[in-house]
Amino acid sequence: MDSQTLMMLSEKYVAHTYARYPIVLVRGKGTRVWDSDGREYLDFVAGLAVCNLGHCHPKVVKAIQDQAEKLIHVSNFYYIEPQIELASLLCQRSFADKAFFCNSGAEANEGAMKLARKYAKEKMEGDRYEIITMEHSFHGRTLATLTATAQKKFHKGYAPLMPGFKYVAFNDPEAVRKAIDSKTCAVMLEPIQGEGGVNCPSEGYLRALREVCDEKGVLLIFDEVQVGMGRTGRLFAYEHEGVEPDMMTLAKSLAGGVPIGALLIRKGIAESFEPGDHASTFGGNPLATAAGVAALNAILEEGMLENCQRVGDYFLGRLRELKKKFTFVQDVRGKGLILGMELKMDGGPIVKEMIKRGFLINCTMGNVLRFLPPLIVTKEEVDQVVEALEEVFKTRCA
Repeated sequence: MDSQTLMMLSEKYVAHTYARYPIVLVRGKGTRVWDSDGREYLDFVAGLAVCNLGHCHPKVVKAIQDQAEKLIHVSNFYYIEPQIELASLLCQRSFADKAFFCNSGAEANEGAMKLARKYAKEKMEGDRYEIITMEHSFHGRTLATLTATAQKKFHKGYAPLMPGFKYVAFNDPEAVRKAIDSKTCAVMLEPIQGEGGVNCPSEGYLRALREVCDEKGVLLIFDEVQVGMGRTGRLFAYEHEGVEPDMMTLAKSLAGGVPIGALLIRKGIAESFEPGDHASTFGGNPLATAAGVAALNAILEEGMLENCQRVGDYFLGRLRELKKKFTFVQDVRGKGLILGMELKMDGGPIVKEMIKRGFLINCTMGNVLRFLPPLIVTKEEVDQVVEALEEVFKTRCA
């Protein structure tokens, strides 16, 4: 079926919740994808940080194929072998003692918020249920997680929102300290804000939050849905400052492209979840967790973290060179291979021009170009994107 027919059918039958670009992607391998007309693109979106290993990584593909022949789904009434293996790997590689599996980042964040409230009811004095989140954050699309998301554009049309959330400025530990009161049970944030514009905190910010939470006796939750699983050059972003949370959420790239979410928890907190308190029918199913085991092992065994650091530093330097050449580039920031270029103009037309040239990039917050290539990306591929971007910028100046 040709691309025009496919797009017409999509417009007719698929809910219009996305403003889609006029291409139909049908195949991917490594850092490349191809559309239904056979055109090739260098992918610096990677499914919005889902395809950290690149498209169709052979170890993930084989794990899915092997598991699909054995067992795709059973209920969590029973023990599930690859689920147990993935939980073990994640806990051994992180601060956590327990893992709860679900299907998405929003679902993982819902689990964290529910557990924070239940733990507070059992272990904290008074009626503590409020969670403090950061301005420009993004935590999901469910009613609770979009309320936790401190961006008004996501709230429009959904009032009344869920009670129990308070917003403060990102990168300001004193604002958090002042906001904590007798109703606060937790502080929740992304170590680097992705959807909010690739906002990186100052050095020491996470440590200061840990100290504030310890002082006030509230929980600290890191949302690493986008920045976890190697995206920053470490397996988890919190490792850069050596600051451990009480809970952490993962999703996106955890299973190499297969839908999955995870909530990692310290033991003393995890005990507040008892059988029947929380569940997810598809959470931790054999197919997704087998893919997760393969994806995690590939990241650790194939030098992807080192490549992310090396190429990420190179990419950041190349983008800063562009900033020196074009006055409408306001800022360049990021860590590893989550990088942002803030413009003094709308970034949407830039994305469209890059697509025409065979490069997929993203724009968030209206004016921040976001780059999320697979962790296997090369310096040569970075050069291709930067050179194409410079050509597009020159046309904007003409």
